[in-house]
Amino acid sequence: MEFKQSLAQRIIIAFALMSALVAGAFAMGIVATVHLVEEKLISAGLGGDLQRLLLMDSVSDWSHRPEPDQLFYFSGGPGDFELPKDLRHLEPGFHEVFREQLSYHAMVEVVDGRRYVLLQDQSDFEERERVLFAVVLVGFVLSLALAVFLGWILARKVMAPVVRLARQVRHRDQLLGLAPPLAPDYAADEVGELAVAFDATLGRLRQALTRERLFTSDVSHELRTPLMVLASSCELLLENPGIDQRGRNQVERIARACEEMRELVQTFLTLARAQREESSASPQQTVTQVADGLLCLWRDPIESKGLILNFEPGNPPDARYNATLLNAVMGNLLRNALHYTETGFIRLALTDKGFMIEDSGVGIPEEKREAMFEPFVRGSEKRGEGLGLGLSLVQRICENQGWTVSLTTMEPNGCRFEVELTQTAK
Repeated sequence: MEFKQSLAQRIIIAFALMSALVAGAFAMGIVATVHLVEEKLISAGLGGDLQRLLLMDSVSDWSHRPEPDQLFYFSGGPGDFELPKDLRHLEPGFHEVFREQLSYHAMVEVVDGRRYVLLQDQSDFEERERVLFAVVLVGFVLSLALAVFLGWILARKVMAPVVRLARQVRHRDQLLGLAPPLAPDYAADEVGELAVAFDATLGRLRQALTRERLFTSDVSHELRTPLMVLASSCELLLENPGIDQRGRNQVERIARACEEMRELVQTFLTLARAQREESSASPQQTVTQVADGLLCLWRDPIESKGLILNFEPGNPPDARYNATLLNAVMGNLLRNALHYTETGFIRLALTDKGFMIEDSGVGIPEEKREAMFEPFVRGSEKRGEGLGLGLSLVQRICENQGWTVSLTTMEPNGCRFEVELTQTAK
């Protein structure tokens, strides 16, 4: 069974349960002991009183009278001392007798065939029992409350280093290479061992992030040279008057692919720097400027496919953002819409929080909708040769910049991507 309570709550519950068990057992022991002792004392007292009252019958010594709270009966006794029928069945010894609404302690003894019964009103005894029960109950409740209070204090003291360690681990600065180790701040106990384990894990994570950043930066940097060669070769081929229209179209297609690859390489280089404060050195543009540039780039491919491109300029804020990353996000979403739309429209709408891209394409299968932003996940495995990295790159850029991207389906088909640019570039 999995517990849903926090560790501090479990400590408090454990203290309360332990107190309930101990205090309950102690209270029941007190009540049982007091009850047993009092019954023994009352039994002994009634036995002595009964021996004294036997003289009333044996020697006719009527100076021995019962106490005011006692009733004395015996077989063949005169008047009120005659043994009532409801007491004749009692065996010798100590009993509890209920007569009408009153209860009595009874001592019975048989001497020479005669039955003697002494009753004593136990109202005082019951009153003492009620007081005892009340005292024990109050003590039980107070002990339970004290246990909860002590458990709360202990839970705070025990959990304080764990909470502090969790707060330090959650802090993003711990991923920086210059972040101090956590273990020296803690004692050599279980929490200290946990801090050592976190230091080791964070160290491996820093190394992995550094390797990934260096790899991405190096690969992206090395790709710039061949891309420049391809772009220059395309320009020279387009200047050749002897090339036919079919060859010119192919060269223009290669040139567009080179430009897209160059922008993608620049995006990877920007992400490889990882630090947002460094992004201020990148070109800054508004959402409208980025949208205008991408519309010029994508209008011909979209309309040549027979699709309608709708643009709603809206009223976006004048904030400026990292142009490279914003181009990558909006461009990848437009490319995704073009890739999965055969008929209908593609709409780009600017909003007061960011922008929205809608299409009338094949949509996203229900079973893949939650995983579409994961690497190598594609909406339809039979369409094109893409690797399913576009939406993953969009998600990564948005997380890096503090933006949010969401995906919803449209009826009867198609999908809508909404991007909120909640953090402007500095």
